[in-house]
Amino acid sequence: MKAAAMEELTLNILPWWIKKMPDTANGGFYGRIDGRENIMPEAPKGGILNARILWSFSAAYLKLRDPVYLEMATRARDYIFRHFFDKQYGGTYWSLKSNGEPLDTKKQIYSQAFFIYALSAYHLASGDRESLDRAIQLYRLIEKYSFDRGRGGYFEAFTREWGEIADLRLSAKDANEKKTMNTHLHVLEAYTALYRVWPDAGLGHQLAALVKVFAERIVDPETSHLNLFFDEEWNCRSSIVSYGHDIEASWLLCEAAEVIGEAESLKGLALRIASAAQEGLAEDCSLYYEKDDVVGHFDLDRHWWVQSEAVVGFLNAWQLTGDGSWLEMASDALEYIRKNLVDTVNGEWFWSIRADGTVNRDDDKAGFWKCPYHNTRMCLEILSREQAIGKRGPSVKK
Repeated sequence: MKAAAMEELTLNILPWWIKKMPDTANGGFYGRIDGRENIMPEAPKGGILNARILWSFSAAYLKLRDPVYLEMATRARDYIFRHFFDKQYGGTYWSLKSNGEPLDTKKQIYSQAFFIYALSAYHLASGDRESLDRAIQLYRLIEKYSFDRGRGGYFEAFTREWGEIADLRLSAKDANEKKTMNTHLHVLEAYTALYRVWPDAGLGHQLAALVKVFAERIVDPETSHLNLFFDEEWNCRSSIVSYGHDIEASWLLCEAAEVIGEAESLKGLALRIASAAQEGLAEDCSLYYEKDDVVGHFDLDRHWWVQSEAVVGFLNAWQLTGDGSWLEMASDALEYIRKNLVDTVNGEWFWSIRADGTVNRDDDKAGFWKCPYHNTRMCLEILSREQAIGKRGPSVKK
């Protein structure tokens, strides 16, 4: 697994982004490259994409110390500082026009969290104090405007001026509800990263409260799947199971619990969530996208990000238990990725493999949601856990 991860990261994923994505005309990075390698220079530039590029190259530099990675991270940071930060009302914009002018100025908490995550990583990689200061500013804005002091958790979105907004959704497929699993998961992820570089007592308290929210509100007590959408009173408003989010949460919760000294108490919950995610395993060792039992819907597509999280989540479960079957699942999931999702001709990964087994070239290679974050992180997690993996011996697929 280690050799495969290093090869995939350094020869396929990151080189594609370095070569294809820098926008030499307008600065920063293009907003979109379609599934057939066509650059869309006029496409809007999303905050999620830019934050994830910053995180990916910062994290890669931290692990591998290739100066080219730090150059790419710095390019991302500089563009974000110039264009994405709202100098009047604070926080970051949701999207920009291709020329860097604000396009959608709403304050989506999910997006604010990803900028915290990315800036924390860049500070760790470079020592840049301004990045840390801006991450702390974003944390304080989230706590000021989004934190629900009465019922716990975080509200989903606001106007540019941090007022109420009618459409709270991240995307058209989401339910228009006040609170979501997805935003809470990535606030948890961001606060974990920030706490590592800024161990503030208040931040630690809020991170512990987030872990509790997952344990008591978001994880379904009967199925151990994550419920996805909630009203402001925490009444569940969804019947969908997202296997990728299940397996992703199983290890991100462990990471959060570890930094606040509660790792042992979260072990059981993490394993229950990972076990629930196994329900989505296909015979070819991939992980299906999602299901909705109420309407009889089962999405059998294999999305790139779900497979990435499967590798890390199964690997984490093996480290928690010592049960070799988890490691075999992680290894098999990585093998599925290499055989099916990796674009061996052009580089990077395809968006998904359809239910009929064909490659999906209709969705982006890079775009608002297709970023180097999940697959880069998968490779880095494998490399970071390499000592434990090495003890498993030659039965693990290389």
